[in-house]
Amino acid sequence: MAPVKAALRLRMSQADAHYGGNLVDGARMLALFGDLATELLIRHDGDEGLFRAYDSVEFLAPVHAGDYVEAEGEIVKVGSTSRAMRFEARKVISPRPELSDSAAEVLAEPVVVCRATGTCVVPKDKQRLAR
Repeated sequence: MAPVKAALRLRMSQADAHYGGNLVDGARMLALFGDLATELLIRHDGDEGLFRAYDSVEFLAPVHAGDYVEAEGEIVKVGSTSRAMRFEARKVISPRPELSDSAAEVLAEPVVVCRATGTCVVPKDKQRLAR
């Protein structure tokens, strides 16, 4: 099977901040992974399918409003109706409010903020043959 991968990058907004100190809720990372899973299934099967379960989720570092997060996902195993996936989100840019309201820096090394694995399902009648 040729690798099926997808990626996205976005800035966490003030609307994403859920806790004091502009901390972003970890569920926001899972929402990004859900978007990636949808794209992966469309690329592989031509159908959005359904996210069935996360096997593991690790929240590894905080994310704040103003951070730029890059998330990647890939299909790692294809079953007859299931697709096993792996996800990782990394912080790549952070604000520098101590310098000014609009200051930010590109991080020398991205910071892994979340990792997860999970399984999606695609109904048999919606599957395309794997390329």
